[in-house]
Amino acid sequence: MRNVTVIPASLNKYSDIPLATTAKRKVAAYARVSTDDEDQQTSYAAQCDYYERYIKSREDWEFVKVYADEGISGCSTAKREAFKAMVQDALDGKIQLILTKSVSRFARNTVDSLTTIRKLKAAGVEVWFEKESLKTFDPKVEILLTILASLSQEESRSISENVTWGIRKKMADGKFTLAYSRFLGYDKGEDGNLVINEEQAKTVRLIFGLFIEGLTPCAIAKELTKRGILTVTGKAKWNAATINSVIRNEKYAGMARIQKTFTPDFLTKKAVKNNGQVPSYLVEQSHPAIIEPATFELVQTEIARRKQDGRRYSGVSIFASKIKCGECGGWFGAKVWHSTDKYRRVIYRCNHKYGGHKCRTPHVTEEEVKTAFVTAFNKLVTERDEIIANAEMVRQMLCDTANLEQEKAALGQEVAVLVEITQNCIAENARVAQDQGEYQKRYIGLVERYEKAKARFDEVTEAIAERSAKGERLAGFIRTLEAQMEPVAEFDERLWGAMVDCVTVGVDKRLTVVFRDGTERRL
Repeated sequence: MRNVTVIPASLNKYSDIPLATTAKRKVAAYARVSTDDEDQQTSYAAQCDYYERYIKSREDWEFVKVYADEGISGCSTAKREAFKAMVQDALDGKIQLILTKSVSRFARNTVDSLTTIRKLKAAGVEVWFEKESLKTFDPKVEILLTILASLSQEESRSISENVTWGIRKKMADGKFTLAYSRFLGYDKGEDGNLVINEEQAKTVRLIFGLFIEGLTPCAIAKELTKRGILTVTGKAKWNAATINSVIRNEKYAGMARIQKTFTPDFLTKKAVKNNGQVPSYLVEQSHPAIIEPATFELVQTEIARRKQDGRRYSGVSIFASKIKCGECGGWFGAKVWHSTDKYRRVIYRCNHKYGGHKCRTPHVTEEEVKTAFVTAFNKLVTERDEIIANAEMVRQMLCDTANLEQEKAALGQEVAVLVEITQNCIAENARVAQDQGEYQKRYIGLVERYEKAKARFDEVTEAIAERSAKGERLAGFIRTLEAQMEPVAEFDERLWGAMVDCVTVGVDKRLTVVFRDGTERRL
């Protein structure tokens, strides 16, 4: 008969620690709060204090550290630096046991939670969830953890949806928030609304003015830096990205477009650009404007024009993208002659001069362009009253947007109704069994109607912007000409930027100055 002797286990099967050991267990704790609210701050401090005292009170435990993430969501481990540091320390053998308040404090993402627990368990590190009285070394615990982690994830989804609903409800009511300390031109008023910071508003107006005069965002940034104007955060150096964000921000025109971005996944919380996936809201006259709405539309039109230009727009000087070739229609670019000797000078010639087309137009100098402008402008001043009257008539006839505004409003209502009908159609199909062929026919018909109405809505919106921009250009032209009672004796950069659309150079080198109202003077 065989004799079987039982050899008792001497090591913990997960941690390889001797069962009869008297060595102290290395213990850490993990605490987390998801917001920076005052109540949550109290909870955060209480968790840290409680675990430190509790671990130190146990004679069989050695206190390692309390790892804590403050104001961080539990939906992902990506930004939880303390959590990642704790896991790494545990894998490095510095921790044998981790205490935490609950499964939801550890992670609200089921995959992250189970993956981390299994990784720690394989390294001999146990996790205790105090609220649920669960220990990960218990072989029966994983199914419970899966259920609890899934419940935590669903709770997080529910919270996210509730918060999103609240935010969108505020947006629909025209309410919005800003990072006031980093927003140039405005401060937060006593009533919580935007109020103009007059000193910073001067910089905003200067930025828009320089852009209208022809400078690029990069050139404007250099100009502001050269003038010693500080950014909103107190920095001496400006950059093109900051200028771009200013000239594109509709809030400077006294309106606010809300829901420019949205978060499609509550787990990753990554914001993406809203291209129509969710509603957006435009709140007009929501606060005092620094820039006239028409001026803002003019700038947006100019941004689009420069972007559509066949070649990269150059705004390094007041003459960049202002001198046009009379033969090919391209722009003249600056070239330096005799750059290293006393005869150095800057000339402008067609950028196609030595390309495949080889335009025949000659080069011109800055002085020639300046002289042509002064001569043409002074001729304009002699006919001042007649030109102003004609420009005003053109502005009233060609730049009126009243009919387009009415059409836009009607189209906006039509689009909103079609969206609602389509959503109801989809919801009804999900609830009620019906002929799918008939459903698809109805659905496709609604989508086609929506796309047609939306396309026309976009066309009308663009036409309104173009007319408004043209009206503002003409209004600026008229104001400048009204203020100029006498001819000028020398070149004026301000007048050049405000009055001239372009100067065309002919093959015979004759210059034609084209003003912003369409008036041409050939010299």
